[in-house]
Amino acid sequence: MATETLETPASNLSQDLVSGVAVAGTDEEKPLEFGNVARRVWDSFKQNPNYHITQKGVVGANGHVFDLESAAVATAESPLARKLKGRHLQMIAIGGSIGTGLFVGSGKALQQGGPASLLIAFALIGGMLFCSVQALGEMAVLLPVAGSFSAYSTRFLDPAWGFAMGWNYAMQWLIVMPLEVVAAAITIQYWNYPVSPAAWVSIFLVVIIGINMVGVQGYGEAEFFFSLIKIIAVVGFIVLGVILNSGGGLNGEYIGGKNYRDPGAFNNGFKGLCSVFVIAAFAFTGTELVGLAAAETANPRRSLPTAVKQVFWRISIFYIVSLLLVGLLVPYTDQRLIGQSNADAKASPFVIAIKNASIDGLDSVMNVVVMISVLSVGNSCVYGSSRTLCALAEQGQAPQFLAYIDRRGRPLKAIGVSSAVGLLAFLAASKRETEVFVWLQALSGLSSIFTWGSICLAHIRFRRAWRLQGHSLDELAYRSQAGVVGSWIGFLFNVLVLIAQFWTGFAPVKPQYGPPITGASARIRSFFQAYLAFPLVVLCYLGYKVVYRTPFMRAKDMDLRTGVRDLNLAELVADEELEKASWPKWKKAYKFLC
Repeated sequence: MATETLETPASNLSQDLVSGVAVAGTDEEKPLEFGNVARRVWDSFKQNPNYHITQKGVVGANGHVFDLESAAVATAESPLARKLKGRHLQMIAIGGSIGTGLFVGSGKALQQGGPASLLIAFALIGGMLFCSVQALGEMAVLLPVAGSFSAYSTRFLDPAWGFAMGWNYAMQWLIVMPLEVVAAAITIQYWNYPVSPAAWVSIFLVVIIGINMVGVQGYGEAEFFFSLIKIIAVVGFIVLGVILNSGGGLNGEYIGGKNYRDPGAFNNGFKGLCSVFVIAAFAFTGTELVGLAAAETANPRRSLPTAVKQVFWRISIFYIVSLLLVGLLVPYTDQRLIGQSNADAKASPFVIAIKNASIDGLDSVMNVVVMISVLSVGNSCVYGSSRTLCALAEQGQAPQFLAYIDRRGRPLKAIGVSSAVGLLAFLAASKRETEVFVWLQALSGLSSIFTWGSICLAHIRFRRAWRLQGHSLDELAYRSQAGVVGSWIGFLFNVLVLIAQFWTGFAPVKPQYGPPITGASARIRSFFQAYLAFPLVVLCYLGYKVVYRTPFMRAKDMDLRTGVRDLNLAELVADEELEKASWPKWKKAYKFLC
C-alpha cells in the first residue's frame, strides 16, 4: 500500500469523533469549563489522526511517475467529515445553482436571443445537464470519493485529464469567488447607500468564510436556508407572473403572447440562439456539487438518488416555467436589460417585470433574493474549490500542504487558499476593476462545459469497464435513468456548445444598442474573453501528460472497487425492495420521479 496512517499511540484514550479531540477514557462526565472548551476548539484544528500521507518516492518523486492505486486509495479514505444529511443534498440539488445566472443573466440572454431562444437554449442545456447529473449520480453512489468527477476522470479516462479537470474546476470556483463577492456589493447599490463597496466586500467575505469554517455541516445548513429562500422567490414569481400575464395586474392589461409577436420571438437569428447556450450553461453551474458532496454525506446510497432525481423538477419548474413567463412579460428590446454587470439587479428581467406592473416594494424584495443568491454562490465557491484542491493534493496532483484535514474533517489549508483568493474582491474599489474581472471571468468561462462533458465521458468508460469486468447492472447501487445513451447525448451536446462558443466568441452577435464589434483587435479580444479557458485546459493536460507519461485507462484495468462504501449491497437492496412493497401507489410514483 502506498499510504501510511498516522495513529495516536495512547491506548487509554478514546477518540471523540464529533469534536475531534482525544479525551481520557472515563465513565464520569466532567462539567464544561472555559479552559476545556478552548482546548477542544484549539485541538479541533490539529491534523486528523486518520489522515493519509503519501510516502515519498511513490507519487511523482522522480517527476515521471503517477501511482494510480495510491491516488484511488487517498481519495477513497479521505477523512473529510461525513455530516451532510438527505435534506442538505436535496436543497443543494434543487436550489444550489439558482443564482444570478437565472435572476440576472437571463436578462442578457433574453436581449441577445429573444424569448424563444431563451426558452429553447435553457431547455436544451437543462436536458443535457439532466443526463450529466444522472451519470454523476450513478458513479457517486457507488464510489463516493473525495474529488468526485475529477477523480473519476483520473480513474476512468486518463490521470492527465483528471489533473486538467481538477484544476479547471478548482480555478472556476477560485475565480468566481471574488466576482460573486463584488456582485453582492453591487446589489447593495440598488438602494443607493453612500457606503464604499470595500466595506460591503469585507462583510460578505467574513460571512462566507465564517460559514465554511464551521465545517461541512455549516455549509449544508447555509445552503438549505439560502436554497429555501430562492425556491420560495421563484415559486412566488411564477404565481405572480401568471396573474400579470392574465391581466390581473394593477392596470388590468392582458399581455398573453404579445411580446412574441412584437418585437418577436427571436433576435439575431441562429447566432442569437448559440450565444444564449453559454449564458444558460453559466446559469446551471453548481448542479454538479451534489456529486462533490457525496464524499461528505452520511448515507449517499439513500440520499443521493433522491437529490439527483430532483434535478429534473428544478429544471422543469424553476427554470423553464419562470423563463417562459419572463419572455411573455418583458420584451427583448427593453434597454434596462443591458446592465453594468452580471449582478446588476436593475437588469434582472424578474425585477423589470415587477416594475412594469407598478408593484411598489416588491422589486426590492427580489433584489434581496438576488443578493442572497450571490452569497449562496460565494459559499459554494469556497466549498467547491477547497474540496477539489484537497482531493488533487491527496492524489499528488497539487501541493501536498493542501491535503491537510483537521480533526473536524475540514480541509483547512485549502479553505485558507480559497479565502485568500477571495481578497481579490477588494479590487472593486479600483478604477480598473472592470478590466480585471472581465479577464478573470474569461479564465473560468468554459469550466462547466468541460466538467459536464468529462462526467458523461467518464460514465461511458465506467459502464464499459463494469461490463468487461463481469458485473451486471443489477449490482449498481443506483442506475442512471438516462443510461449510456444519455451520457453520449450529454457529451456530444457539450462539444456542440464548445463549437457554438467558438463561433460567437470570434464573431459575436451585434449589440442591440451601441456600436458592433469590428476590426481584428476587437475580435481577437472578444474571442479570448470567451474562449481563454480552452487553451489553458489543453496546456494543463498536455503538460502533465508529457511530464508524467500517464496512460489512457483501459477498461479491463480500471479500479472499480476502491472507495465502494456499501459492501453488503445485495442485502441493502433486498431490504429496500421489501420496504417499497409496503408503499401505497402514490408514494411509489413519487419516489420513482423524486
